[in-house]
Amino acid sequence: VVSAPRDAPRPSPAAPCALRPAPLLATVGSTLGHGAWADGAPMAAASAAAPAAEEYPAAEAEMAAHCFDALVDHFRGRPPPQPRFDTSPTVPLFVTLSTVSETGARSLRGCIGSLSPRPLSELSSYAHSSAFRDRRFSPLEEHEVPSLAIGVSLLVDYRPAAHFLDWEVGTHGVIITFEVRGRSYSATYLPEVAPEQGWDQREAILSLVRKAGYRGTVDEALLASIRVTTYRSSKTELSYAEYAASRAGRAPGALDKEAA
Repeated sequence: VVSAPRDAPRPSPAAPCALRPAPLLATVGSTLGHGAWADGAPMAAASAAAPAAEEYPAAEAEMAAHCFDALVDHFRGRPPPQPRFDTSPTVPLFVTLSTVSETGARSLRGCIGSLSPRPLSELSSYAHSSAFRDRRFSPLEEHEVPSLAIGVSLLVDYRPAAHFLDWEVGTHGVIITFEVRGRSYSATYLPEVAPEQGWDQREAILSLVRKAGYRGTVDEALLASIRVTTYRSSKTELSYAEYAASRAGRAPGALDKEAA
């Protein structure tokens, strides 16, 4: 019998994971990262449909700034912003909101995305969902915006692994799928999660098994049965201060003074 490590931190152990409603999202949800939900196709199908890494755009700072624009415009009652980057590609993506304290300590504030390719034109919608529809958290309030950092992750280079340890911590995100007595389980962690938690490969997989909802015995036979798909993440992140500087006063005045 293998004991599982402590799970990734959550704001409330009883809080359910968020799933955005249709029409933008399909009805299938998948646990991700620190427990957030991904919409779209089941994980195995999504990874099989993903194109090669060179076909994807790279994440750029303007994408994270666009997500801040979406939140600022929401609080100002303005329509969603127009992107300042190429929105023609479709790519699996996630938007992560983190709260950064005065000491630099970080805590998750919301994370919503898709493991199946989505148009980059939907990025502001994912930012909105991460802020207001991640049911583990109360909806974001305006006064919190200056303490945020927003990350955009574009998932690339999906590959099947030979076994559950056939991946590199800090380089690969991992999707696991397995079945026990006719029930299917699946979950994923973005590439940054394992190093943030100090996990090695085995510890990350054990945590993913629990994240997938399996509560039975985790033995070597179960671990050997797990199918693993790896991927890489092109990620960008901006703090609110960096965003406000890039927009030269476009942010609401009540927020600007906090970024000084």
